[in-house]
Amino acid sequence: MSKKSKAVKLAELPATAICGNDISSSVLYVSALSIVAAGQYAWVALLIVAGVLYLFRKIYGEVVGALPLNGGAYNALLNTTSKSMASLAAALTLLSYMATAVISASEAMHYLNGIIPTLPVLFATIFLLALFLAITIMGIGESSVVAQIIFLFHLVSLVLLTGAIFLYLSHNGLQVFHSNNQLPLAHGSIGMAIFWGFAAAMLGISGFESSANFVEEQQDGVFPKTLRNMWVVVSIFNPLMAFLALAVVPIPEVSIHETNLLSHMGLISGGNWLATMVSIDAVMVLSGAVLTSYVGVTGLLERMTLDRILPGYLLKKNNRGSSYRILVLFFLLSGSILLITGGAVEELAGVYTISFLLVMALFAIGNILLKVKREKLPRPERASWVAVIVAIFAVSCALWGNIIKEPLPGETSNLAIFAEYFIPTILFVTIMLNRIALMDMLLRFIEYLFIPILKLVTRANEAIRVTINRIESQEFVFFTRGDNLSNLNKVMLYIQGNEHTRKIKIVNVSLNADKADDEIAEKLDKDIEFLDREYPEIDIEFIRIQGEFGPELIRNLSKQWNIPVNFMFIGSPGNSFPYRVEELGGVRLII
Repeated sequence: MSKKSKAVKLAELPATAICGNDISSSVLYVSALSIVAAGQYAWVALLIVAGVLYLFRKIYGEVVGALPLNGGAYNALLNTTSKSMASLAAALTLLSYMATAVISASEAMHYLNGIIPTLPVLFATIFLLALFLAITIMGIGESSVVAQIIFLFHLVSLVLLTGAIFLYLSHNGLQVFHSNNQLPLAHGSIGMAIFWGFAAAMLGISGFESSANFVEEQQDGVFPKTLRNMWVVVSIFNPLMAFLALAVVPIPEVSIHETNLLSHMGLISGGNWLATMVSIDAVMVLSGAVLTSYVGVTGLLERMTLDRILPGYLLKKNNRGSSYRILVLFFLLSGSILLITGGAVEELAGVYTISFLLVMALFAIGNILLKVKREKLPRPERASWVAVIVAIFAVSCALWGNIIKEPLPGETSNLAIFAEYFIPTILFVTIMLNRIALMDMLLRFIEYLFIPILKLVTRANEAIRVTINRIESQEFVFFTRGDNLSNLNKVMLYIQGNEHTRKIKIVNVSLNADKADDEIAEKLDKDIEFLDREYPEIDIEFIRIQGEFGPELIRNLSKQWNIPVNFMFIGSPGNSFPYRVEELGGVRLII
């Protein structure tokens, strides 16, 4: 049994805390962002965001309920489209996590610097990233304990701040709120004010996608509860804090306190002790968002490595079941970005914004593809077509608003900053996806350039061909109940277009070898003879097995043939199929 299977899976509170720290930390900055953009209608924009997030609860619930495997949007698109499209979602998710980790760690240390003025922010930020690297290497169980402490303290702080402001208002009235509502709108109309506020406020739901990236580490039935809990926290506190900010802080002063608005509200309503508590809470919950990034990116990169998009070297685990090489790599990438920017990580906001919104849009698109291509696949809940289309439209509006937003003098546009980080990332992923073709081109170049040096060319030639043969020697398996020639051809086209291999086993499993099963096997035999002629580059082997198709048979065949389970394929099962997809150990759906 693998170390992962032995691990204790997360219950509702620890799972919610890990992803909830990221999304709930948004209350520290989203109120100021939305007020600057929408003025007195900021709380309305945040309520609309809560409505959009409610739609995404169903969208995520349907996709992950049908395909409860790590990877989020990558997993959704991998099982409905191609590796190339799935890798696009993976690259965007990775960028989002890197930006989240660096920005959250830096902001946390800036808050701490407000409490301890002598703190060296850049060094402290690197230390914080290293601290959470050590915590996550210890295992997800230990990580969840830290996350729970942070999450509960954050909720208590928000409740105390809310109570203090209500008490303050009971004595001082709503004069500030009424004055704010008399101010002219910056964008001319209520509709435009709400649009710009909505575009800014959509950042308040970043982190919602994280739970889908470590769903395999959660107990059965916990995932939809994490979505519900995150939605409740964001829907209550984000609009409420914006409303209360408008009740105690004049709008012209909000931009002055944009980085510490909640702390300033605590100072007004409760004094220094409450302002200090909110600052400490900010340090903790932003640090918790760093932890979310580590946990989420581990689930994503593990899945990508299993699918051979990333080098298998990264899958090495320690005795606690943590993929420490992935965690160290993520730390090095995040640390290098921090050093390259010299600690001025504000420009990463553009990467963070566009990456996150694109990931949300791609997940909704994955939901549509699941409905169309995997209609018979069982799922615990379904999002309506209207909900999905409205959600995509809402995210597109927010994305458009953030792209066309005019940068401040001396700043670069969000789109330009995003391109600087996205292009190298997608280039690396593209290279990994097409490494066979690139290695073949390299081989031809070497042969052309170094023919005079025959000995050197021969050695290089042999080394590259050994690498190609090793990659293509991996066998794949397709289990069929008696698919027609058209479906079998789709399997071959998928293998040819998405996997690097020269061998595939087509396996027919029947419980009783009766006459009907014999006829099916005879027809399959003829169909496979035809496919052999059509795909001469792929060695097709037809195997007939008598027994019951299920997890045990899959495990036995995987061990007997030395073929990983995630290199075994099936067609989409119907409602009568006795097993859930996750019980099959990672078998992929390609029809």
